[in-house]
Amino acid sequence: MTAPARSTGKTPMAALLGLGAATNFFDTLGIGSFATTTAVLRLFHLVEDENIPGTLNVGHAIPTITECIIFIILLGGLIDIPTITCMVIAGGIGAWFGTGLVVNWPRRTIQRAMAVALVVTAGFMALRLLASLNLESGTIGFTGAALAIAVLASALIGSLTSLGIGNYAPTMAVTFMLGMNAKAVFPIMAASASLILPAAAIRFYKSGRFDKRAAVGLAIGGVPGVFIAAFVVKELPLNAVKWIVVCVLLYTAATLWMSSRNAASTAG
Repeated sequence: MTAPARSTGKTPMAALLGLGAATNFFDTLGIGSFATTTAVLRLFHLVEDENIPGTLNVGHAIPTITECIIFIILLGGLIDIPTITCMVIAGGIGAWFGTGLVVNWPRRTIQRAMAVALVVTAGFMALRLLASLNLESGTIGFTGAALAIAVLASALIGSLTSLGIGNYAPTMAVTFMLGMNAKAVFPIMAASASLILPAAAIRFYKSGRFDKRAAVGLAIGGVPGVFIAAFVVKELPLNAVKWIVVCVLLYTAATLWMSSRNAASTAG
């Protein structure tokens, strides 16, 4: 196993714990943690670009498992066992094989892939915000062609986590378009992430392509953030925050792409 990467600066652990708490707080409320964490890590140069995907998967794995347990307990009556089982397994398989490829990619390739992934995430979030979907109605499970589409989408989404794109926004978009009730989506998103992230984290951990200090801060700080969102706050009017996140994602994607071009010019 390769040793984990060192932090690029001496970021106080309190700041990393706060970042973990804040991003997982919003993750529990449906915004997602990967995109917001990526934006902060890049803005303050806390982690090298090539180590961001691994840091996200390793750092957010434990808080995500906590979310899964909470959502299944709170929303157990809206869980369709065949649907959640098939989608979760597919997501885990996608994450395992996707990460196996990404851990060997060079810095510039990861920067460009992350830029594209962030644009895709922003697109899914914007689509959800513009669709004005009725989230109180719809099915709690899929069968037939709808289930097949959902399973294939879960495998693809799982593979994208290796690039630092979270599964919440795309899973929401796919399941809502297939007609699922929002309260049935959250357990699926959380359960999928609870397998996707550890599957990816294992491979990133073995490769050493993650920032150990940042990952520890995200993991420890993230758990209380999940509990506060789930049991204290529960729900907030977050549409304005989500549009801000969309803009931040597009800006971060642009900076990643420009960094990859600058690196290419220097190498040339």
